[in-house]
Amino acid sequence: MEQQRKRTANIDLRRMRKGFSPKPLALGVATVLLSACGGNKQDATVYTSANDCIDKNPEFAEQCMAAYEQALQEAAKTAPKYGNERDCEYDFGQEQCRAVETSSGSFFMPFMAGYMLSNLMSPRGYYSQPLFTSYSPYSSYRYRWTTADGWDYGYYKDRKLRVGQDAFKPKPAVNKTIKRGGFGSSVRAKSSWGSSSKGWGG
Repeated sequence: MEQQRKRTANIDLRRMRKGFSPKPLALGVATVLLSACGGNKQDATVYTSANDCIDKNPEFAEQCMAAYEQALQEAAKTAPKYGNERDCEYDFGQEQCRAVETSSGSFFMPFMAGYMLSNLMSPRGYYSQPLFTSYSPYSSYRYRWTTADGWDYGYYKDRKLRVGQDAFKPKPAVNKTIKRGGFGSSVRAKSSWGSSSKGWGG
C-alpha cells in the first residue's frame, strides 16, 4: 500500500502496470469490430485483462500489448488529477489512486481500469483508449466504464458495448487539479448517448 503511494520523480509506467496486477478488474480491453449495419455506432467486446485479448487473439499478441502501453501513456496525460488523495478516493474508491510527482507539481490520479482497442484485425492499424471505473460508494458513476473526458460506456461487467466514432479521438491533456465530485459532474454531463460539455483539461 505504502509502496503504491510512494511519490516518484516521473510517471513510471512500470509501476502503473504493477499497480494493476492485484486487481482482477483493473485491466481491460475492448476490441471494436465494425458494425455490419453501418451507422455511427460500432460494436465492442470487453475483455477483463490484456491476457484475455492475447488468449482470444494469439496472432495479435504484439498489438494487444502495444495498445496497452499506449493506453498507459494516454492515461498518464489525460486522467483526472486531484490535489489530495482523499478527493481522488472519494471519486474512485480506496486504494484506487496513486501519487505522482512531476516537474510541474504533485497530484493524485486514479489507476487506469481498462482500455479499448479498435481495428485489431485491420492492416491499417488500431486505436487504443484508456478506461476508468469507480469503486466508491459515494460516486454516481460507480462500476461504470468511463473515458478520461467523462463519457459513460455502461456497466463495467457488460462485455458488449456500442461506441461512437469519436470514442478514440485524442482526449485533452489535464493540466490542473479538480476537487472531489468533479469527475462525476463531467460523467453526468457526458454519456455515450447524450450531449457533451466542457471538461477539465485546462
